[in-house]
Amino acid sequence: MRVRGAGCLAGLLAIGWLILVGLQTSQASNVTSAIQEPGMAREGESESENEPEEEAENEGEVVETDTTVEAEEEGEVQNRTIVKEVEFGMCTVTCGVGIREVILTNGCPGGESKCVVRVEECRGPVDCGWGKPISENLESARLSCVHISPENRFKYIWKLLKPDQQPVILTNDTAVLEVPRELHPMAFECDTLDNNEMVASVKFTVYTTSELQMRRSSRPDTDAVLVFVLTIGVIICIFVIFVLIFIIINWAAVKSFWGAKASTTEIQSELSSMRYKDSTSLDQSPADIPVHEDDALSEWNE
Repeated sequence: MRVRGAGCLAGLLAIGWLILVGLQTSQASNVTSAIQEPGMAREGESESENEPEEEAENEGEVVETDTTVEAEEEGEVQNRTIVKEVEFGMCTVTCGVGIREVILTNGCPGGESKCVVRVEECRGPVDCGWGKPISENLESARLSCVHISPENRFKYIWKLLKPDQQPVILTNDTAVLEVPRELHPMAFECDTLDNNEMVASVKFTVYTTSELQMRRSSRPDTDAVLVFVLTIGVIICIFVIFVLIFIIINWAAVKSFWGAKASTTEIQSELSSMRYKDSTSLDQSPADIPVHEDDALSEWNE
């Protein structure tokens, strides 16, 4: 009996132990699944949150690159149009400081092909060589420095040049200098400065009264001859143009006139040739007779 009771008790204990072990394993699996599911959910949520952010960043980069490319293209187009639409006129001077026109070749008002936008300053070489007085007489000469308006913008330095010596700086600081004529010729120089930068330099020679008179007397008076020749040339050109226009307009009449004149000329030439032939025949017939008489006389004498 004791053996049977002990075997039943051992079987019950084994069954209970198995049940406990099964419960523990089931609880452990439930706990691990519960722990894993929130983690996976969080990972899915983080991935879903990161994907829109990456897409937004990519879209922002694409938009920025597109805008920068478009801005660069627009800048290049504007630069090209500016270069093509603007032209610069000729400078008014070949040396020193002058002005020039800025011309717009596209987009002018009124459909004009070109229009002046503004006038700006232009500069050439500093050395202007030897200049001429703006006015002179037998007593004095007026000299002018190179400048543009406004005159007070520049600084002017006048110098008296002497051979083998340092130039003498004069007290006059204006753009115009009036110099009386002396017993010997004098040379002057004017430097034009803008913000202490030299922009032009010009020299002048002031001759004496006697030298000026000699230069004026020895100078050939070609102005009147040149004007006369030019006037005659213009008149001849106008006359030729009118004649050509008249011939073109009245071509039929001119053609008939020249045809009639040519026919009359041919008739006259034929008549003159016939008259010449007749005269030659008349001149030769009497000459033949003396030849025969001479032959007969020579035969008689023999």
